[in-house]
Amino acid sequence: MALPLKSHGAPIGAVCAATCASLAIAQPAAVPTLLDPVVVTAARTPQQLDQLIADVTVIGPEEIARAGAQSLAELLQRQPGVQIVTSGGRGSTTGVFLRGANAGQTLVLIDGLRVSSSSSGTTPFEAIPLDQIDHIEILRGPAASLYGSDAIGGVIQVFTHIGGSTLAANASAGYGNFNTSQFAAGASGANGPWRFMLQGGYNQSSGFNAIANPANFSYNPDRDGYRNGSASGSLVYSFAPEQLLSVHGFYSRMNAQFDGGPDFDDRTITTLQSYAAASRNRLTSFWKSTLEAGVSIDDSSTQTAFGPSQFKTTQQQYTWQNDFTLPKGALLVALTRREERLGTDAEFAVTSRNTNAIVGVYQLQDGPNALQANLRRDDSSQFGGQTSGSFAYAYTVLPGLRASASYGTGFRAPTFNDLYFPGFSNPDLVPETARNFEAALRYANNELNAGIVAYKNRVRNLIVFECDANFNCAPQNVADATLEGITLELQALVRDTTVKGSVDFARPYDDATGNLLPRRARRYGTLDVTHAFGPLQAGMQVVASSARYDDAADIRRMGGYAIVNLNAEYALAPHWALFAVAGNVFNKHYELSADFNTIGANLFAGVRYGY
Repeated sequence: MALPLKSHGAPIGAVCAATCASLAIAQPAAVPTLLDPVVVTAARTPQQLDQLIADVTVIGPEEIARAGAQSLAELLQRQPGVQIVTSGGRGSTTGVFLRGANAGQTLVLIDGLRVSSSSSGTTPFEAIPLDQIDHIEILRGPAASLYGSDAIGGVIQVFTHIGGSTLAANASAGYGNFNTSQFAAGASGANGPWRFMLQGGYNQSSGFNAIANPANFSYNPDRDGYRNGSASGSLVYSFAPEQLLSVHGFYSRMNAQFDGGPDFDDRTITTLQSYAAASRNRLTSFWKSTLEAGVSIDDSSTQTAFGPSQFKTTQQQYTWQNDFTLPKGALLVALTRREERLGTDAEFAVTSRNTNAIVGVYQLQDGPNALQANLRRDDSSQFGGQTSGSFAYAYTVLPGLRASASYGTGFRAPTFNDLYFPGFSNPDLVPETARNFEAALRYANNELNAGIVAYKNRVRNLIVFECDANFNCAPQNVADATLEGITLELQALVRDTTVKGSVDFARPYDDATGNLLPRRARRYGTLDVTHAFGPLQAGMQVVASSARYDDAADIRRMGGYAIVNLNAEYALAPHWALFAVAGNVFNKHYELSADFNTIGANLFAGVRYGY
C-alpha cells in the first residue's frame, strides 16, 4: 500500500522551510569521533569496549537523537544481528529476533531490571519510547550464565538518562506525517552530595491502517494510531567517596489501536514500569558491594469486540553483587531472587513462581591474553534447577587485532501461558535449552573498528503449539532449531564522515524440516553514513533484507526489501538545533508480517535544545 508523502495539516515543503529557515545564523557542528564507551552488560561490571571478548554493540545518545520519531525497534534493526517483526505501525505489537532467536528468547532489561511479560514471554518494545533512553547495549549470544532465563539469543539493555555534575536542561518538539507529534523535556543537576535527573515525554500519531489485505479476518480500514506518555527519573546521594545510595524509576503508558475486525475500535493499553533502590559501597580496597531491590510491571489491557482481557506481570527483583579485585584478575559473585506474580482475568491454575540464583564471573587480562568464565545456578519453584556456564578466550595477535572464541549455554523457562492457559497449556513443559559456539576476529583503533563473527547456536526442546487428531491443542517440547551465521561489521571515521555498517549471512532453521524459521531472513545488511558540513550534519541509513517466510512450512513468502532513511541536524546557536528525518524515502512497500502494512515515505522535523 503506497502512503502519500504529505503531512496532515502541513505540506512537506512548509515543514522543510521551517527546518531550514535560519541557516544564516548557524553555529559550527561538533566534529564526529569514534567513542570508546564503558559497557556493563557483558560481565555485569564496567568494561572498556575494546577489552570485550563478547559480541557487543553500543547505541549512543547521538545515534538515538538522530532517529527522531522512529521507534526503538526501527533503531535496533540497524544493528548487527537484529531483525524485527511488527503488526502495523509504530505503536503496534513488536518483536525482535536477535541472531535468529525467537522473540521470547532475548532478554530485555531497563536499567538492570527485567521488564518482560510472564504470560507471553515477550517485551513490549513499542512501549519503550526513544526520548527516555540515554544509550543501549546489545549483547549477542546465550547469556544465561549472567542473567538466567530467556537470554538464548542475547540481551538488550536499555539505560535511561542520568544526571551530571552541573545543572542542565533539554527539550525537543517535532511534527510529521500521519499527524505524528512528539514532545520531551528534562532537567538534571547536582548540589553537594546530591544528583538528580527528571525526564518526561509525550508522543502520538493518527497512524495508518494496520492490515493491508481486505480478505484478512481482522481487517478494518480505519487508522490505527497511538498515544504514549512517559517519564523517568533518578536521585543519587553520595555520602562519602565511593559510597552512594540511589533510586531510579521508569514509567510508560501506550494506548494503541489495532485491527481486530470491522465493527469495533480494538486497542491495547500497555503500562510498563520499573523502579529500584540501590546501595553501592566500596567496603575495602579490593571489595565493592551493590545491594539492589526493584520491581517491574508489565500491565497489558486489551479491548476487543469479544470483551476485555488483562494480563499484569509484577516482578520483584533483588540482587546482592560483590566485585573483588584479585592478585590475578577480578571475581564477581552475586545472589539474586526474582518473584513473578501474574494478575489476569483468565482462570490460570498457578499465577506465581520464585527463582533464586547464584552467579560467578571471573575475568583476567594478562598481556595479550584475556578470558572470562561465567557460572550460574538457577533454582525455580516451577521448573527446578538449571545450571548455565560460558567460557571465552581472546588473544591479541597484533596491536589492535584480537582473535577470540567462546562457548556458552542458555535456557528459556516456559511462560505462564505455556504452562497454565485454560484449555491450551501443558504444565509438564521443561525449559528450552541452547548451546552456542562462536569465533571472532576484531580490529580497532581510533579511526577504524572492524570485525567478523561466526556462530552456531543449537536450541533444543523448543516449545511449539500442536494439535492431535481430535483437535486437542497444547504446547509441546518437540522441536529443535539451529541458529548459525556470520556477521561482518565496520565502523570508520574519515575526516568529517562516519561510516557504520554490517552484513549478516544467517541460517536460522528448523532441524526437522530444514526450513527457515518464520519471518527471518538469510541475508540482512545495514549502512549508516553521517557527514558534517560545518554546522550541518547529514546522514543516510539503509536497511536491506532478503526474502522471508511468514509460516513454518516456508510457503507464504514475503519478498526482500531495501529501505532508505535520510536525516539532518543543523546547529542554530549554542545548545539549539533543528532536525529532520525522512523515512523510507523511496516509499518501498514491504512486509514484516504477512498482510500487515509498514510505514511508507514519511517526514518528521522539529527543534531540539540541550544545555
